[in-house]
Amino acid sequence: MKDDLSQKNVVGVAVGSPDHSTLVTAVKAAELVDALSNAGPFTVFAPTNAAFAALPAGTVEGLLKPEKKADLQDVLQYHVFVGVLKAEQLLDGRSLGMVNGSNAKISVKDGKVMINDATVVASVPASNGIVHVIDKVILPPAPAQ
Repeated sequence: MKDDLSQKNVVGVAVGSPDHSTLVTAVKAAELVDALSNAGPFTVFAPTNAAFAALPAGTVEGLLKPEKKADLQDVLQYHVFVGVLKAEQLLDGRSLGMVNGSNAKISVKDGKVMINDATVVASVPASNGIVHVIDKVILPPAPAQ
């Protein structure tokens, strides 16, 4: 039975977007579909296909290899915040503790909301949170040596 009336969860929002097929492929490869389908709530910063395409050549393909699953999970979990942050809650100077354990920084310049160096271009509510579409893949800071 297909349910077209209920609000989609954050994974369903991404699956339903033609601009997020690379993200969906990555989430599946990282085995994060079930985690992101839970009750949440989650705020997901979802890079578009163009954002993934802008990474250095071979980056996405390399991260999709089974032996790179932990690295892929780290990158993807850096795009997820536990809790719902609506667009109006993304305030200049706010630091977010992301699922991977690193922090990301919100900035607002000329009315544009950014997370690190990625611009939020759209926001889509989901049954278990919210998806903010971003124009770049944000990379977690390198671990301290």
